[in-house]
Amino acid sequence: MSKLEQLQAAFAALQPQHLEVLDESHMHSRGLETHYKAVIVSPQFAGLNAVKRHQKVYASLGELMGQLHALALHTYTPEEWAQQGVAPDSPTCRGGSKHDH
Repeated sequence: MSKLEQLQAAFAALQPQHLEVLDESHMHSRGLETHYKAVIVSPQFAGLNAVKRHQKVYASLGELMGQLHALALHTYTPEEWAQQGVAPDSPTCRGGSKHDH
């Protein structure tokens, strides 16, 4: 199972009404399967601030979180998603990795 598939399976615990998981590693210098963006729409986020939402996502990932270099999270309730309908684009990588030579 690819890391992308593992992430999708882990996020299923959040019972998302909408889920996008994108491998954005190609935009960075650290190699394959290192940088991901997740857009998660779940009623489980209702009443939670951004920190609590992210903690909930991290809990769903368990040990998988330690295998990622970067995970951009965009978490919404169904009502927020109905109003917004799109997550922001990821910024362009500015480099600076200690792995760059």
